[in-house]
Amino acid sequence: MKKPLLFRHKIINVIQTAIILFLMLSLFIAVGYFISGSVGMLWALFFGLVVFLLTPRVSPQFVLRMYRAIPLHFYDAPGLHRITHELAARAGIHPPPKLFYIPSAMTNAFSVGSKHNSAIAFTDGLLRRLNSDEIVAVIAHEISHIHHGDLKIMNLADTLSRFTDVFSSIGIFLLLLYFPLSLMMGIFIPLPIILLLMCAPTCSALLQLALSRAREYDADLGAVELTHDPLSLASALQKLEYYPLRFYDFLPLPKRRDPVPSILRTHPVTQKRIDKLLQLATSYKPKKILISEYFLHPDFGEIGKKPRMFPRIFRL
Repeated sequence: MKKPLLFRHKIINVIQTAIILFLMLSLFIAVGYFISGSVGMLWALFFGLVVFLLTPRVSPQFVLRMYRAIPLHFYDAPGLHRITHELAARAGIHPPPKLFYIPSAMTNAFSVGSKHNSAIAFTDGLLRRLNSDEIVAVIAHEISHIHHGDLKIMNLADTLSRFTDVFSSIGIFLLLLYFPLSLMMGIFIPLPIILLLMCAPTCSALLQLALSRAREYDADLGAVELTHDPLSLASALQKLEYYPLRFYDFLPLPKRRDPVPSILRTHPVTQKRIDKLLQLATSYKPKKILISEYFLHPDFGEIGKKPRMFPRIFRL
């Protein structure tokens, strides 16, 4: 039986996701309607559906090649493989995600793909800086992303956002094209329509960012369901937020480590994620998963390369 607090958080996240997708779809339809009435609305829906169905999905291997990811075989990281297989089985994912190693000192991980073709990549920094319980929590978080189909959800949101931008640009072009004619004929164009066409792309992009943040909260809760260990995930997030420490990290500057406004973030503010996890900690008994096998073979040397930018939606 699900814990009441966890269940309530998950219901809230599902409702948030549904509302955000509904608002994005409504905005898209409204732009089509103001361009050409009900016909424009139907064409907007038709083109959006066709492009969403026909858009080729990005291969996990393509993304991993971009980040110079190296396959992690079982003998390279037996502990990592055993935990991933166990958590994937709990989540009903078969086959389990393939594992990859990224030669970067950055502390991060990300997942790509769908339930039937997925992969999880870990940076060198993450595997060396996190303890075994924290690494288990990170794996559970990424498996939760795969289990919930976040790639499909965000692909739908991206399609809606792109088409809203295109249709809005067409509408503004038509307004400019027919503006002299409308003045001569005394045709009045309502200001709300002009504002909608101008602001729709920005509103859609902000809704897409909000959806990304909602999916991160859901992945955190999914990880807790898989491991029953919210404290380890909270600890991992804390380390990811504050590594590496430099001398100016200790300066008492307000929001120095969080320069991006919350509304423009792809991920929720880390402290808010940690607070949610700490609320759940009282509902679970501390549970340690002992791993006798190493997570990364000692032959892998320390890496000092500057990290590349990680995929926006799949990183931890």
